[in-house]
Amino acid sequence: MVALSSNSDTDKVLFEEIGCVRTIILNRPKQLNALSSAMISQLLELFLACEKDSNAKLVILKSTGRAFCAGGDVAAIARDVRQGNWKLGAQVFRKKFTVCYAVATYSKPQVSILNGIVFGGGAGLSIHGRFRVATEKSVFAMPETALGLFPDVGASYFLSRLPGFFGEYLGLTGSLLDGTEMLACGLATHFVPSERLSSLEEALHNINSSDPTIISAIITEFSQVPKLKEKSPYNHLKIIDRCFSRRTIEEIMVALETEAANNKDDWISSAIQSLKKASPTSLRISLRSIRAGRLQGIGTCLIREFRMACHVLKGEFSKDFVEGCRAILLDKDRKPKWEPSKLELVTDDMVNHYFSKLNDEDWKDLQLPGRPSLPYAIAKL
Repeated sequence: MVALSSNSDTDKVLFEEIGCVRTIILNRPKQLNALSSAMISQLLELFLACEKDSNAKLVILKSTGRAFCAGGDVAAIARDVRQGNWKLGAQVFRKKFTVCYAVATYSKPQVSILNGIVFGGGAGLSIHGRFRVATEKSVFAMPETALGLFPDVGASYFLSRLPGFFGEYLGLTGSLLDGTEMLACGLATHFVPSERLSSLEEALHNINSSDPTIISAIITEFSQVPKLKEKSPYNHLKIIDRCFSRRTIEEIMVALETEAANNKDDWISSAIQSLKKASPTSLRISLRSIRAGRLQGIGTCLIREFRMACHVLKGEFSKDFVEGCRAILLDKDRKPKWEPSKLELVTDDMVNHYFSKLNDEDWKDLQLPGRPSLPYAIAKL
């Protein structure tokens, strides 16, 4: 195992070659492997290098510590925005979305080992790939609406393709899923107990094939199909569909309140509280984004999400992103003062603005690179 260089900043991503397998390792455990700008650049470099390496048949993505990846380093981006440098933060999003597109259109199979926290950007690095291995330690969430942001990294693509309206539920509430729930809804392709991961990796190192059928069969040898907890929201998909299929956030909340009056399930009241605490602007743009993603390809989703991210960082209609980072990540008082403060104050014209091209001659939309034919792209969601 080697770092890309001896520079202390670049040892946050490690790289390993064993036979025909290339392993990329996120190595920022104290920060739960949150992605810095330098790490994102290194990841893109490594993914593209492995793709060009004729000796590489399989790429494994994993991490050190108790998190796979807790997302992007949004606190650093918020600091740039507060200092008047929104374009610096936007360039980080540009690189991050480009990596997500590379993963989604990768010409070689990728196995992501999700043994720990998988939030935000961590999902973008893995869910778009061919194989996603969850464990009993996996915890998935897209918690962006609580930060004044929205589910990005192509989440409008993969959330909208989950069963029913489960993606709207996850994206709007930021609710946590365990590894069993990830497998059940399709975010994970396999569930392997963490004690068997080293044996799984050893078996993968011994193959000399890019055939996804062979790779899947090897992972399956170490896999289980664990039983969902009785109170898992995924066991109540009919209720979720009834509520989260509604046209507006207000209608979703009314439907949830009605269900809460008839059902004393904790997950319903938790969903209501999450929606009430989230940024009203974030809720509105997130719902529209996920609904748009149902009819769009991954590239179109990323280009649209990049526009949205730029508008969020510019803060023309709302500075909720900076306020959310302050309340949740910096001061940690968990009492953000959203502005606009209520859903009814977030107009359709304001929402439309987040989906429009930036009125800035010096700024370009996300321009995704041309990619080869895609035998493994976005398998089976």
